[in-house]
Amino acid sequence: MERQEIIDGLIEVLRTVRTVDPAKLEHVTEETDFLTDMNTPSTELINIAAKVEQKFDVEFEDEDIDELGSKVKDIVDLIIKAKARQDS
Repeated sequence: MERQEIIDGLIEVLRTVRTVDPAKLEHVTEETDFLTDMNTPSTELINIAAKVEQKFDVEFEDEDIDELGSKVKDIVDLIIKAKARQDS
């Protein structure tokens, strides 16, 4: 799965999150920060992670979530890591 495919899927997930302004989803890159660029409450990141698990059919470890940064690339890396764990 390509990184851009993951970002596209992540944007689909973010469109379902009521605290994310849809206008902020127009120019999402790997460097986009959930907290500063999208004004997403930090408490909402757990909800987003749960929706991402469903969307991509992956399961995150607790320590993955604890170490999750606030940029899009952090969650993309986490999805790739979780997929690799599933495939091994």
